[in-house]
Amino acid sequence: MARALARACRAPLVLSTISRLLIDLNRSIGHPQLFSAATRGAPAKLRAKIVKLHYRPYRVQVERLVRQSVSRGRRVIHISSHSFTSELDGKVRGADVGLLYHPGRHGEAELCARWKASLAAFAPKLRVRRNYPYAGKGDGLTSHLRLRFPPGAYVGIELEVNQSIVFAAGRRWTALRRVLIDSLRTACAASACHDSRSAPGNALRTISTPYAASHARPHLADTGDL
Repeated sequence: MARALARACRAPLVLSTISRLLIDLNRSIGHPQLFSAATRGAPAKLRAKIVKLHYRPYRVQVERLVRQSVSRGRRVIHISSHSFTSELDGKVRGADVGLLYHPGRHGEAELCARWKASLAAFAPKLRVRRNYPYAGKGDGLTSHLRLRFPPGAYVGIELEVNQSIVFAAGRRWTALRRVLIDSLRTACAASACHDSRSAPGNALRTISTPYAASHARPHLADTGDL
């Protein structure tokens, strides 16, 4: 998904092939789920080595790309691509796509609302929910970056795709990738026009991830959720 988004938007892509069985790149240092049951009991020296070799390079690269764009006066739209299991602890998740954001960050809430509306127009039968199946303000890479960049400079969205669609592959998965890209372009274009009207001379000028628009393009894509 992230590769397709990055290609379509000509956006930087930060991609990890590290399994969360080794370390979860989307968790903060000190989080109880940073290491899995397979590595949590490993010697401290080994865990520190895993952090140094796999965790920090990934996180540092994402933050560096965001900082570079922000320093140039650009507003970064960062799409962090993930998937979720269709059933957890016996409970079936009622969504095909989740859009996670921090409710207190206006730019994130607005973009997700526009993206959801755009998806409804492109694919009316697609089940899309905001801040589901997880809370967008919970621990994660986007939450970490929100502490470092102001709302006007950084918009962090986590895209969650139901694994049942991914595993089934075929036409439905191909079509979903296409509709997510096209709908995000539409949402970004609408947001850019709104920003341009409300703040002349300060329109959205970013390309961050797998989705772009003629007026605004996401500026960074990443996936560290394998």
